[in-house]
Amino acid sequence: MTHRIDDAAARAWAALFARAVVGLIFLMAGVWKVFTLGPAAHVRRYFLPFQDTFLPTWSLWAVGFTIPFVELIAGAMVIIGFRTRIALIALGLVLVIVTFGHLLHEPLYPFHEHVIPRLALVLLVLLIPADADRYSVDAARRIAECGRDARSPPLTSPKCRRR
Repeated sequence: MTHRIDDAAARAWAALFARAVVGLIFLMAGVWKVFTLGPAAHVRRYFLPFQDTFLPTWSLWAVGFTIPFVELIAGAMVIIGFRTRIALIALGLVLVIVTFGHLLHEPLYPFHEHVIPRLALVLLVLLIPADADRYSVDAARRIAECGRDARSPPLTSPKCRRR
């Protein structure tokens, strides 16, 4: 007996694997920062060293305290495929902030070790067409709202157009 996986199914599995990997990277970083290190310690360790720059201390606390929760929540959202694009944009903003911070202290920071792999995965998943990502909460919601035709060419109802 031969089992074939058609192109649509292969794309759906690729989307799931890419989502799972990028989501896990951020989720686990968020879990560690929120539950092991603690958000306040995250600020003290990674953000307060930038007090010698033009950035106000209150902004270092606000951003440094928020990032672990963004990584935790958005990472989980990406894994299950719930509002995936919004979550990926939030994670992309985290990467922009991290990049900015590293450049403040070290203009030749080796981005290939940390930022570039994560950015590549975020961009990859962000560019996957929504209708190819069949194994997600977003796809299940689309089918529930619009029926099985949600995977075919864009529907005329504004509620059921591809997102």
